[in-house]
Amino acid sequence: MDENRLNILNASTRVISKLQLLSVFFNNDVIYKIYLRTQVLHQLFQTNPELDIYQLEMFHLQFTQTLIDLLKKIKKNNETNAHLLLDEVALNHQLIEQMEGSAYTEQNYENDKQRQALKMSQSLRKLFQVLSDNSAEYPFAGNINKFSAHFSADYFYSISTELVYELLAYNPADVYSNEYATIQRKLMGNLCKYDFKIAFYCGVRANDIVLEVYRFTDVNKYFLFSPLNNVLLFCDVAKLGDLDLKNTVSKRERMMRELRDKNVQLTGKAGLMKTNLPERITALLADNYKKITDVNFLEQMNAFDVQANILKTMLNTDII
Repeated sequence: MDENRLNILNASTRVISKLQLLSVFFNNDVIYKIYLRTQVLHQLFQTNPELDIYQLEMFHLQFTQTLIDLLKKIKKNNETNAHLLLDEVALNHQLIEQMEGSAYTEQNYENDKQRQALKMSQSLRKLFQVLSDNSAEYPFAGNINKFSAHFSADYFYSISTELVYELLAYNPADVYSNEYATIQRKLMGNLCKYDFKIAFYCGVRANDIVLEVYRFTDVNKYFLFSPLNNVLLFCDVAKLGDLDLKNTVSKRERMMRELRDKNVQLTGKAGLMKTNLPERITALLADNYKKITDVNFLEQMNAFDVQANILKTMLNTDII
């Protein structure tokens, strides 16, 4: 075998190897079939010295290398677009980590609701004693407002400012009041009657105004507590509307879940985007494959220049 023929066959092997890698990357049947067909052509020239080896060289120059360049350009564009999505995934992940580091979890909320109800029960007992004794002692348990400070932003339900003012409205003649608290007389009477047995029902907020709503454990009655001014009044929960009390997922946790779901979608989309081939390219490759599998292909090699030129045209335009 003369050196020139050997060099052309070695170059053919290298070009075909590049096409094989691209067929694996795109995982496309047509590209894989073209790769197999170029191998067949290579072997045909390798085992038949009488064939003009320059036809194989010309085929690779005109078609295979142009196809490789086109696929590389598509691959680069696809990866650039996919990286934009993956960059968004990375930013979302950073945001999730930040929120995880500062979030009070659903379990924290459930546990602290019980603790808050116990604190409120103890505080109301103390308030009853303070009002009865006309004492100046502070009645509320320590950190009574900490619960709302921690959880109101994420777990309390949003209501209108007008409704807040409506819920907090009362007749001064109907309340007990001292320097520390204001409580409806009938509410205090009911609390005494039911031995201060209460449970946290829900929290509501309008901008920076928050209210805690409690229920009596032994009777269908509710009252509210305003941490801002320590006002305690009966509460008509029907005015609050339809609250999904079973949904205890915080706004922050919902956002974190939405970001995680979005990241799954973006990651999947990025994976598909990397190997995407425009339909027009796929159709052209299918047509090209039919031509290079024609039994008379070698005799009509020059006619394939038209197909090669179409690939070159696509390579030099913005169709991709």
